[in-house]
Order: sequence, then C-alpha cells, then structure tokens
Amino acid sequence: MTVRQAAELLEARLVSAEGQWEREITSACGSDMMSDVMAFFHGQGIMLTGLINPQVVRTANLMDIASICVVRGKKTTPEMRALADEFAIPIMETDFSMFVACGKLYEAGLSGTPAR
Repeated sequence: MTVRQAAELLEARLVSAEGQWEREITSACGSDMMSDVMAFFHGQGIMLTGLINPQVVRTANLMDIASICVVRGKKTTPEMRALADEFAIPIMETDFSMFVACGKLYEAGLSGTPAR
C-alpha cells in the first residue's frame, strides 16, 4: 500500500513531503509513546499517533518510518511539517480515532511488525 492509498483509506489530508506520497508502507504501529515506537516498531511502516510535536518526526526519521498519521482530528504544527519536509516523511491528518484508523489499515492488509 502506498502512503496516498493509506490516506484515502483513512480519509486523511496529506500535509507534508508531497514528493513521497507514492512511498510503500508495509506495516503499521499506533502509539503515543515514542519510547514504545523505538522499542517495538521498525521498518517502512506508518506510525499513527495523537502527539503533535517535532519529536514525533524526529523519532520517525531515526526509525526509518515511511509515514506519520496524526489521529483524532489533531492538526500538525508548522514546525512538524517543516521538519517532515526536510526529512521527506509524509504526514497525514485524520479525524478517525487511533483504534479505528489502525483497524482500517489492518482490514486493508497491513500488519504490525513482529516483536524482535
């Protein structure tokens, strides 16, 4: 699934890294704890979170995460979008809750990454 396809599925608005919207995503992770993302998620996936701070983008860059989805109708900050553009990480914003968004991605064939 591509970032653009995930955004369509989640009825999300893509707000950064326009040139990266066709990037493939192979798994998904939902968490508001960046320490859990760093401990348990790896690979070219999509991270779903309700956090809206630059640390989310820095974590995604560090962990080679392909895209970020901000859930619950929250809006990203200009600083987040600028950092995501710099790192070429697409961010999308959806009104769905994290539970529903993760369920929609799972139903469409994405899985979580197995524990290491």
